Amino acid sequence: MKHLLILGIRGIPARHGGFETFAEQFSLYLKRKGWKVTVYCQEEGRESLFKDDWNGINRVHISVIRTLEDAKGTVVFDWKSTCHAARQQGVILTLGYNTAIFCALYRLKGIKNIINMDGIEWQRDKWSFLERAWLYLNEKAGSLLGDHLVADHPEIKNHLAGFISKEKMTMIPYTAPMVRSADAAYLAPFHLEPGKFVLLIARPESENSILEIVRAYTAQKRCMPLVVLGKYDSKHYEYQKQVLDAGNDEVMFVGVIYDQAVVQALRFYARFYVHGHTVGGTNPSLVEALGAESPVLAHDNRFNRWVAGEEALFFSDEQTCDRLITKLLQDDELVAKMRGASKRRYLEQFTEDTVYGAYERLLGEYAD
Repeated sequence: MKHLLILGIRGIPARHGGFETFAEQFSLYLKRKGWKVTVYCQEEGRESLFKDDWNGINRVHISVIRTLEDAKGTVVFDWKSTCHAARQQGVILTLGYNTAIFCALYRLKGIKNIINMDGIEWQRDKWSFLERAWLYLNEKAGSLLGDHLVADHPEIKNHLAGFISKEKMTMIPYTAPMVRSADAAYLAPFHLEPGKFVLLIARPESENSILEIVRAYTAQKRCMPLVVLGKYDSKHYEYQKQVLDAGNDEVMFVGVIYDQAVVQALRFYARFYVHGHTVGGTNPSLVEALGAESPVLAHDNRFNRWVAGEEALFFSDEQTCDRLITKLLQDDELVAKMRGASKRRYLEQFTEDTVYGAYERLLGEYAD
């Protein structure tokens, strides 16, 4: 039986981000295909290791002491996971290159390791100089140490091709479930009605253009709420305070929502989805919007244009964003046309069978 070990995430079921969601769904996909799958999960508490079964997926839980800062704790977890995985039989899938230097251990052991190289992490605004240097060096280490690399976007593949052969890379984007229907009852707690709100889902970081979007939305009366998902703390984070202060009674900050049925209903029934990400490759939240047939208004950059397709609308500044928001709130025909375009783009590139099938074929080459 083919055996895949997945590292680089905090664990499954998903509660933290796109990689976790991918690991959860892809693990279940491979199980149905007859694979054995092991996923490494980070725990907080006294240092320990235990194993369990989750829906037929083997989970290895590794704890790190609570006193470690989040980033340092993750580094310790990654190292311990790598040491454990290097003693197993199977092929490794490493999600992200943040600690790719540890993959040297697989090379020494002769274990095949496929690395998803994620976005260009070291370019993100949130990192300090030393953190950027660490990520930059690990990007290069991952490129050298991985037996094969997955780029989630054509531009990421082009970026990596600047220092490694394209033959060592395969472009496979993210996927997300297609949402053909949703229960409108999930909107009731938020006092929302289908088609009568706008949606924004993103981590509250400056590179995601949230402040610009909120300012653009509040530039004039909209008569329709902007619903913003994410955890905002005005006491400890200045940027998040600025976003909250920029809002008005037409901007709803509803916090983090982990219930995927609720999130899918919000995506499905939103008049349109606003996506402000400026850095990275194929962003999972944008693919999820396409899968829910949401019309997309996105920041204008090479990453978003490829994912959303040319029938989406794009803004480059607050003024353009303001103008396009007004257009989308007024033009029902345009919104309907863009909804169809999102569905077509999803079916062209991002279906689960297409993406998971590509991963299985690639991993199968190294698992035999």
